[in-house]
Amino acid sequence: MNLNSLRPAAGSTKTRKRIGRGPGSGLGGTSTRGHKGAKSRSGYSKKIGFEGGQMPLQRRVPKFGFKNINRVEYKAINLSVIQELSAAKNLSKVGINELIEAGFVSSNQLVKVLGNGSLTTKLEVEAHAFSKSAVAAIEAVGGNAVKL
Repeated sequence: MNLNSLRPAAGSTKTRKRIGRGPGSGLGGTSTRGHKGAKSRSGYSKKIGFEGGQMPLQRRVPKFGFKNINRVEYKAINLSVIQELSAAKNLSKVGINELIEAGFVSSNQLVKVLGNGSLTTKLEVEAHAFSKSAVAAIEAVGGNAVKL
């Protein structure tokens, strides 16, 4: 076997259709595009959302609401989760890095601590935001809520 004797497997390749090369080829004339209409012309490209002249869905449905560009999205973490994490890993300080390592948040998310659940140990909790009930619960046990 040599490089010059290599051939594709039988039936694995097809010859391409050579359209628009005269009537003898069987693919001349309309060149497989049918008769007349925009789709038969050169340079035709349908606009996104075009529905053949019918009023498109995008224009039939009315506008609704708005998106606040200043919205800040937080990942909610409850006190019960923080208590479980500190108990499991025997921590006195629970911060963003501990939550990332435990898989509760990703590194690009902002964290807000909510007051659902209860703390039994004195903890220093670091987060981007806290609810009033969470701060009250943390300080009730002698802990500390540190805002980043």
